[in-house]
This record gives sequence, structure tokens and C-alpha cells, in this order.
Amino acid sequence: MNFLLSRLAPAALLLLAGAAMPAVLAPAPAAAQEIRQVINGTAVTNYDIQRRVAFLRVQQRRGNLQNEAAEEMRDQVLRSQEMRRLNIRISEQQLDQSYKNFADSNKLTVKQLDGILQQSGVTKAHFREFIRVQMGWGQAIQARASAEGSRADQQALRELAKRGGTKPSATEYTLQQFIFVVPERERRSIMGRRKNEANAMRGRVSGCENTRDLAKTVLDVTVRDLGRVLEPELPPDWEKQVKAASVGRATTARETPRGVEFLVICSTRNVDDDKVAEVVFQKEQMEKGDNQGEALSKRYTEELRKRARITSR
Repeated sequence: MNFLLSRLAPAALLLLAGAAMPAVLAPAPAAAQEIRQVINGTAVTNYDIQRRVAFLRVQQRRGNLQNEAAEEMRDQVLRSQEMRRLNIRISEQQLDQSYKNFADSNKLTVKQLDGILQQSGVTKAHFREFIRVQMGWGQAIQARASAEGSRADQQALRELAKRGGTKPSATEYTLQQFIFVVPERERRSIMGRRKNEANAMRGRVSGCENTRDLAKTVLDVTVRDLGRVLEPELPPDWEKQVKAASVGRATTARETPRGVEFLVICSTRNVDDDKVAEVVFQKEQMEKGDNQGEALSKRYTEELRKRARITSR
């Protein structure tokens, strides 16, 4: 759900303001840590809570920050445990990329962001764990929403009937994906060269018939058929690029956890059927705002709390 990741945006601006702050909290030595809560066997220490207090201060939150931090850490542990139950895993590459994107969005280097987090008392490790759980919890919410929305197709058709039976239309894209593989250990040393290779390849693309032959001319390039994708289903990070590219041409190249990637628009067509009605309706529901997602997250978290064994000390 977008609302989960969007929670990072306000913190981003405030982290920048915190760059000039003196250190709020010095990391506590391991021996001084005390257990404050035990949630289903997982301990939350005073050190964990103080990192979250620092994070709340960076966000300029007011009130009883100790209590708020303790509650947030409890919920974070519950959500992390639920992620494990659902077998939701956020890889180190995904986490590294999100952390880097966060720095980039604030015109910071990763090293500068590291320093701000350390200086403010939040610490890099605490913030990365916050991001990891936010990302995974978003997937958990999506899974729950999908399970609860199993009748979405009937609902979409009922909505269609209310509108007078006119079916919405949408562009359907047939796509291919080029991946210029960059091993994690070599990202710093070869990323620039791989970007140049990707951009050179983009200029040679003229449709999807000869793409695999083109890929063979450069080492470690993979071409994947993504098949047909309706416009409302385009991934948010590719949507603008796909819409801007013409048929037979490629999108701009961008860095991803796998390396450098671009998409090729093989063909497009306009469709208007029940599937489009369902997809358009679902997207409209999501675009009404984050309130529904926020409500589902709160309800889901409350269920986890009620089932949990929580001991405070």
C-alpha cells in the first residue's frame, strides 16, 4: 500500500533539518540495555525504544514520546513476525535500493544520510529496519486486501451497471524487459559502463522481434517477455516511462537492484471488457485515498495485538 511507504516522506524532510542538530542520543553500550517488552518471545530493549524516540523527535512529534516509541516498537515487532509467518522477505538488495532512493530523494549521498541518522541518534540500523518492515507490511496489507476482496470482479460489474453499462476502456501494452546484470559487489565499479551499454542498446531497438539477437551482442544481458499489461496495472516506477515511449521503442534506462533495466513497447491496443472494468474499478478505489489502506492496517495490527503474548517490564 502506498500509504505505508509514503510515511517516509515527511520524515525525509525533517531528517534534513536534523542534519545540523547535535547528537540527540548516544548509542548505549550493550551491557546497559534492559528489556522493556517481550512480544511473542521477541524482546524490545530500552535501546530500541530510545532509537525510536530519536526518530520521533526528528519527525518533530510531540507528546509522551517514550510511550509512543514503545507502542511503535511493539507494533513493528508484531508486523515483522507476521511477515515471517507469511514468508514475506525483503532482500538486502531491495533494502539497499530503498535506502539509496531515500537519500537520492533528499539530494544526499548514502554516506551523508548515514551521518545524519547517527548524529540524530536514530542510527542507520534502526532506520533500515523501519524501512524493511514498512516494505514487508505493505505486502502483507496487499495480501489481506486481496483475500478480503475476492469478490472484486462482481463488485466491479455492479459498479459498471450503476454507470449505465458502458464499459471503461484502457490501453493494453505488450512489453519486454532488458536487464543489464550488475552483481552487487561490482555496482560501484561497473554501473557507469553498464548504463552506457544500456543506452546504446536502447538506440538500436526497433521492435521486439530482434531483441534477443541484440542482447547477445553484450555480455550479461537478459531479455524477458512481460506479456500483456493493462495501463492501470503498470508498475508505478515504470508507468510514466512506458506511456512516454512509442511502439517499437524503449523506455529510459534506470538503475534497479538487479542492475540497469529498460522496457520495450512491443505493441499496444485499446480494450474494453470485463477484465478492464474490474481493474479500472479497483484502481479507482485505491485512488480515493489511503484511508482504506490505513484502516485495514490498523485493524490488521489490532488483530495481531489481541492474539499476541505481550509482557511489559
